[in-house]
Amino acid sequence: MTRLVFFCGHAGAGKTTLAKRLIGPLIARSGGAFCLLDKDTLYGAYSAAVMRALTGNPNDRDSPLYLQTLRDPEYAGLLDTARENLRLGVNVLVVGPLSRELREGRLFDRAWLGVDDDVSVHVVWVDLDEANAKARIVSRGNPNDAYKLAHWDEYRLRRFSPSAAAFPDLVRYDNTAPTAEDDERLLQTLLAHRC
Repeated sequence: MTRLVFFCGHAGAGKTTLAKRLIGPLIARSGGAFCLLDKDTLYGAYSAAVMRALTGNPNDRDSPLYLQTLRDPEYAGLLDTARENLRLGVNVLVVGPLSRELREGRLFDRAWLGVDDDVSVHVVWVDLDEANAKARIVSRGNPNDAYKLAHWDEYRLRRFSPSAAAFPDLVRYDNTAPTAEDDERLLQTLLAHRC
């Protein structure tokens, strides 16, 4: 059995930090190999080069042009890489917003994911309210966030909070003030097999 874990949520929620904090304990407790696939790490330099060529702005990750041109191919490559690792017996943590894919139910659709029944799939939604997320985005000073901050009213319309009723299999993680107990509960959930 291999594990595919998605860490999803809006910008500034702390998805990557959480995944990096949990990967060591997941490896230790499961005894299996894990890889972390962060969309920004995998495609950051590539997207910067493409956006520089298209618009002159290598840091654009939120304009309509980026969303229509690069977003979907980036996610397709991310999932292709995840599937390849899973076939090799490597557990995978995937980090990215993935809000559209979640909203459309794709992350719970094994056929769309292209994974076998022996792959345990968990989808973690990292929650953080808008004000705290914006504060984190400002404090991290990543140039890729410039468009988002300059067009915050437009960006915030894309933010949504998945309801428990609509997504009963979604694992929620409140990242406002996480504790060691919160991490432990999440680890226990991720170590349990889910078909």
